[in-house]
Amino acid sequence: MKPEESAASWQGRRIVVLFGGLSSEREVSLKTGAGVLAALLERGHDAVGVDWAPGTSLPGLLEAAGGEVVWNALHGTFGEDGAVQGMCACLGLRCTGSGILASALAMDKVAAKRIFESHGVPTPRWTLIPRAASAAAARAPGGPLAAWAVPLVIKPGNEGSSVGVTVVSDESGSAPAITEARVHRGPTLVEEYIGGHEVSVAVLDGVVIGGCEMRPSKGFYDYEAKYLRGDTEYLVPPPMAAETLREIEDAGFRAYRALGCSGYGRTDLRVDEVGRPFVLEVNTLPGMTGTSLVPKIARAAGIDYGTLCERILASAFADGGG
Repeated sequence: MKPEESAASWQGRRIVVLFGGLSSEREVSLKTGAGVLAALLERGHDAVGVDWAPGTSLPGLLEAAGGEVVWNALHGTFGEDGAVQGMCACLGLRCTGSGILASALAMDKVAAKRIFESHGVPTPRWTLIPRAASAAAARAPGGPLAAWAVPLVIKPGNEGSSVGVTVVSDESGSAPAITEARVHRGPTLVEEYIGGHEVSVAVLDGVVIGGCEMRPSKGFYDYEAKYLRGDTEYLVPPPMAAETLREIEDAGFRAYRALGCSGYGRTDLRVDEVGRPFVLEVNTLPGMTGTSLVPKIARAAGIDYGTLCERILASAFADGGG
C-alpha cells in the first residue's frame, strides 16, 4: 500500500506525537516532537503531544491522550529499540517507524554488524572489549587492543546520536575512551577508523530519497556537531562522482533492508578517500529537528517538512509498517 493510498486510514484520527523519553537523547527527542507536532497541527490534524518523562507511565499517558496512532518521535533506548513498538502493538496502536525486530536489531550495533556482514554490506572491521578486561591494560600484550593501530573508534553498543563515541588518535586515549563508553548502554565496541567523508542516506517509503555529506568544523560528526555548535557544513547532495553516489546509496539501502526496516530511516556511512562506502549504523527513528539530516535531504528532493511528517505518518498504515 502506498502512502497516498493509506491516507484515508489515518486522516481524521487523533494522532499522538510521542517525545521525550528516558534515554540520553531525551533533549533531542523533545525538539523532534515539537517540530512534528507543530507541523501536523498547522496542517489541521487532530494531534496531541505526549512527553514521556521519567516517573510517568507510558501506557497511562497514551490512554489519557486518547490517540489512535502514535507518531513516534522518541530517540534512543526504550523508544528506538523495539520496546515502545512492542508496547504499542500490545495496545493495538499503529506506530510510525520500523517494527519491533528491525528496531531492536538496528539499535544493537553488534547484532547489526553481524547482519551486515552476513548480507555482504560493507562495514568497518570491529571487535568487542570484554567487560572483564581492564581499560588501563587494554593495550598491554594479550589485551583486546594489542593488535589494533590508531586511529580507531570506541563506542557503546546500544546508544545513538554518537553518545559515548570517541575517535582515538593516540594510544594513550584508549583507556579513557573505554571508560567513557562503559558509562553508557551496551557492550564496548571497537571499530577501524575510516578516513574520508561522513555521509548519510535517507530512505522514505522504501525508496532512497538522497544523501548528505556532513563536514564538522572540528573533529568528527559527534553529538555537539549535530545538535549544539551549529557550525557543521551540510552538502546535499554530497559533491561526489555519480558512480560513487550510487554505491553509497546502494550500501545504505542494503543495510536498511538487511535489518528489515520499514517506513523511513537513515543510514550513516563513512566513505574512504577512494570512494568506498562503509556502513556504520541504521537509524530507525532519525531526528526531525532544525539541524536534522532527513528533513534536509527530503527538502532537496522536493518534500517539505510538513509533507514529510504526513508521509511518515501514512507509512504506519502501509503494509509492513511499524
